[in-house]
Amino acid sequence: MVTLGEDRSAAAVDGLRGTTPAQATPDFTYWPPATLEGGSARVSCHYDYDKQGDGERIGALEFFNLVDVLSECRDAGMVRLRYKGKIDAGFTALMARVTEIADRMEIRNRVLDIDSAGGQVEEAIRVGDQMAEATWSIWVREGSVCHSACVLVLAAGDTRSIAGKVGIHRLMRLKSTATTRVELNDELRDVTQQLRDYLSRNGVGADLADRMMTIPARNLLLLTTAELRQYGLSGTNAAQEDLDRIRVARKCGEDFARRRDAFGRAFDDQCMQPGAAFEVLADCGRALRGEFGFPDERCPDETPLARFDNATDTSPPSLLRQ
Repeated sequence: MVTLGEDRSAAAVDGLRGTTPAQATPDFTYWPPATLEGGSARVSCHYDYDKQGDGERIGALEFFNLVDVLSECRDAGMVRLRYKGKIDAGFTALMARVTEIADRMEIRNRVLDIDSAGGQVEEAIRVGDQMAEATWSIWVREGSVCHSACVLVLAAGDTRSIAGKVGIHRLMRLKSTATTRVELNDELRDVTQQLRDYLSRNGVGADLADRMMTIPARNLLLLTTAELRQYGLSGTNAAQEDLDRIRVARKCGEDFARRRDAFGRAFDDQCMQPGAAFEVLADCGRALRGEFGFPDERCPDETPLARFDNATDTSPPSLLRQ
């Protein structure tokens, strides 16, 4: 979806603002055409949508348009991407391109504020795998839904805060060629295995795929808070947390890693409450941090919530990739 340039620095991005493609440095490669046909997107540099709204609408997915839309978020140190619509190729392009601009501008705190009734399974898996490498937290806020293929996107978040409704049902390929139950079963066996593999690598219980396949496509099963925890769809992403612990232990030592683990468990139990606003989570995490010997000057960059200490806006606490 995205062709990347050579110079990815924030200074290079600043230098491109206000230029035309013909004036831009040849170090940048241009992106192929892409449009948001199945939904709408807005960018905000704040979490309080009641007071601040959902920000500026993204009208086009061209490089220079996204640079302009995200520029204010660079100073705030965070971006909230509000998306309402289908999971499709346009959404995949949106996520890839916003991630790329955020990387170039060194905006590390990223929240996908999603409201989606589902869409294409293949695109959900594709965008989820992209997000898993890009430090995105996911918010299903009150009044929003995340159904069907959207649940696969939810699985990929570093942290997931859920106040809205999450629902599942049977997933099928849009281009099915089946004419008999045997052929359909063969197709669905392949789809289910892909789902199981995807969910496993994102720290979600693979048995969720089996549960999905028992719910007729015309129906919808809303998951309870207990079920979201059981399947690993809420709170901190277990797979990324394990990977992060390996890195932190190697860098800061086992004692540091154990205290960080203990903080993480306490944070999930005491702070990651269903429906809690991000600013509430941040305050809770900062208050809790001192009980475990943090901030720790011996390894400051890996201290839990360290990347939020200098943020100009109240930011969502992610325990991962500090």
